[in-house]
Amino acid sequence: MSGANTFGPSNGAGQAAVKDEAVSAAGAPLSAARANAPVRFETLPFVPRLFLSNGHLQTVAGIFLSRTNTLPPPVPELVEVSPASESQIASGVLCECHWHPAGVRAKRPTVVLVHGLEGSSESQYVVGNANKMWRAGANVIRMNMRNCGDTERLSPTLYHSGMSSDVEAVMRHFIARERLESVALVGYSMGGNLVLKLAGELGADAPSQLRSVVAVSPAIDLGPTADALHRGINRLYERRFLRSLIKRFLLKASLFPRAYDPRLAAGIRSLREYDERITALYSGFASADDYYNRASAVRVVDRIRVPALVIHALDDPFVPITPETLAALIANPFISLLESERGGHCAFLARPNHAGGDDGYWAETTLLRFILSHV
Repeated sequence: MSGANTFGPSNGAGQAAVKDEAVSAAGAPLSAARANAPVRFETLPFVPRLFLSNGHLQTVAGIFLSRTNTLPPPVPELVEVSPASESQIASGVLCECHWHPAGVRAKRPTVVLVHGLEGSSESQYVVGNANKMWRAGANVIRMNMRNCGDTERLSPTLYHSGMSSDVEAVMRHFIARERLESVALVGYSMGGNLVLKLAGELGADAPSQLRSVVAVSPAIDLGPTADALHRGINRLYERRFLRSLIKRFLLKASLFPRAYDPRLAAGIRSLREYDERITALYSGFASADDYYNRASAVRVVDRIRVPALVIHALDDPFVPITPETLAALIANPFISLLESERGGHCAFLARPNHAGGDDGYWAETTLLRFILSHV
């Protein structure tokens, strides 16, 4: 059995309780924030599915297990996330939307799902979550980051792990147009970093409609993650990411030949090298380290002021949470951190209970409970 340690908001004594004189990572007193913080989120322990007892098995099975999709056909909607300028066309992202009828839409909770690196609105965890949320009565927006989901022509730029402003643009667009009353943001891996980063950047100024944020296996420490991917067997994952990233970069170079030099992709052997040569150069960073520092949500998690849930497995093969980041997450009374011994990366495949209506996707079931408790 693999339990889940809960660190987070508390009404009193307990492992997550914080003394009144405690301070946040930024040095500000936490007393006032704690007065408005939600209560601790409790959950059932995570019990790994048979024969999926380590992080690699969980991760690989999570990638390749097929999912049943009973969603109604989506309404594709293009949202402008960056306006045109004198030197550049506008950038848009494609959202696959599932709306309940107009008469009840605004009052239903709405969930924006954000995929991970080289994922899309069709990623299996996005589809799995979307089905659960739709059945629970929520509107669902499956967001593609720039260039993802076959949308390379919709933006002259690349995408990266720090583009939290795109998530904000999508959220505000639909809040305004549909008059939504309750919105939750859910991100996996890179998407987890994005939604936490956005919540921290908004801080106390987050729109009242934003009721909760959830990050599953968030790549919140980008530098250590890039380094972990280049070690040992993890290089198999790294090569998979690199093949996809380089293929996409070469396509962008063919679509926007005046903007990108395809020769820069030659000989790249690591994710850090890709970020040094390509991400940093074309996205306005001085280096890969500068990118990792500025794009990582850990810089702003102390400022999160909406209920947030972070789900992480200690056996995640390539996304670590550093001790400093762990301390920052625990220190914020608005953040509930669930750390399980097992679960891999974005998988958390538990023993299903089909008679009880549980398909065994523990993280999906857990985060849905969290979202519905903060509508």
